[in-house]
Amino acid sequence: MKFAHLGDCHLGGWRQPELQEINFQSFEKAIDQSIDERVDFILIAGDLFDSAYPPIEILKRTFAVFRKIKDAGIRVFMIAGSHDYSVSGKTFLDVLEKGGFCEMCKYDEKPEGIYLQASKYQNFEIYGYPGKKSGLELEDLKRIIVPKDNSNFRILMLHTTLTEAIGNLPIDSISIKRMPKADYYALGHLHINFEIKKDEKPVLYSGPIFPNSFQELEDLCYGRFYIVRVEGFWEVKKHELRIKEVKSFNIQIDNALTATEKIISELERHDLKDKIVLMRLTGTLKQGTNADIDYKRITDYLKERGIYSFLKNTNKLISQDEELNVKIPASEMNKVEEILVQEYLKDNPDKFNNLIVPLMHALDLQKQEDEKTIIYETRLFSDLNKILGLDLKAN
Repeated sequence: MKFAHLGDCHLGGWRQPELQEINFQSFEKAIDQSIDERVDFILIAGDLFDSAYPPIEILKRTFAVFRKIKDAGIRVFMIAGSHDYSVSGKTFLDVLEKGGFCEMCKYDEKPEGIYLQASKYQNFEIYGYPGKKSGLELEDLKRIIVPKDNSNFRILMLHTTLTEAIGNLPIDSISIKRMPKADYYALGHLHINFEIKKDEKPVLYSGPIFPNSFQELEDLCYGRFYIVRVEGFWEVKKHELRIKEVKSFNIQIDNALTATEKIISELERHDLKDKIVLMRLTGTLKQGTNADIDYKRITDYLKERGIYSFLKNTNKLISQDEELNVKIPASEMNKVEEILVQEYLKDNPDKFNNLIVPLMHALDLQKQEDEKTIIYETRLFSDLNKILGLDLKAN
């Protein structure tokens, strides 16, 4: 038996069109490799899409890929992740399932616990529970129940944060020791290389199909997924998805007036054709400000060199006369909001506090391109009703 373990595809996630394209090509390559290796089934451990309602062009291309999988006779088992999860329970993952392209892992919520239902493939049983925004699945995971042991191979698919994977970081998590017994733990959510064993059984985060931020491009460079073979033993093979090479520059700057020439001089020394170029500027500016650096000239120079994409990061570039406040990257602002909310809750206990974080995420719902206002409002109120237990309606 052979299966593929994917996760964190985040299709439609990049704002830069060329990086959104590489993201999708990485997904296509993972699927093509899975078909070429004749896997029996594919696991997708959450965050197929970057949102519950992805752009229409991404949807069209995704359905075409799933049609190829179906034509190859390969089944797909899937759970929602923290990005493509919706409080209302209605997402385009359901459309994929109703079209016969995948099977979403099911469960029953009862007062005594959450009973996971098995999706079966020959002598394999696949169980799964979705990830939710802000780690709201963590408390649910403490209540999940699977049937008693039998002779079938068991796969448990989760989209969450494992304590063993984050070390001493102060992040809410759950230990793999608290999870039901399985023969393979297919994890998504953390975009890291992580492999351990529980009772001699593999526990793996698939890693992203393609890095999803500037920092991830620096750290990972490429996407990845796993193909697992079972023949009385487990053979786990990681496949890197190398589409474009990533070239990173970390340049120290102290004079903004001469920085443009210094940056171009550094770039001239490297072959950058058709590469993703990352430029991180750091330092304290003793002369000039960030506005004195001619980024347009740098960008035009890189385009002339035939690069594929260019991203810059100036979070750690400050002026000497700036106040020494804590600098928070824009990519981390969602965590800052949650930290502030948690601090507020400590000093202001109230029975309605548990509604704050879900409401924040529900109200963050974006109107999609060409989406009618009434449809957008219906989606929004559906999520709000689920959280508040009310019957609000769009006008």
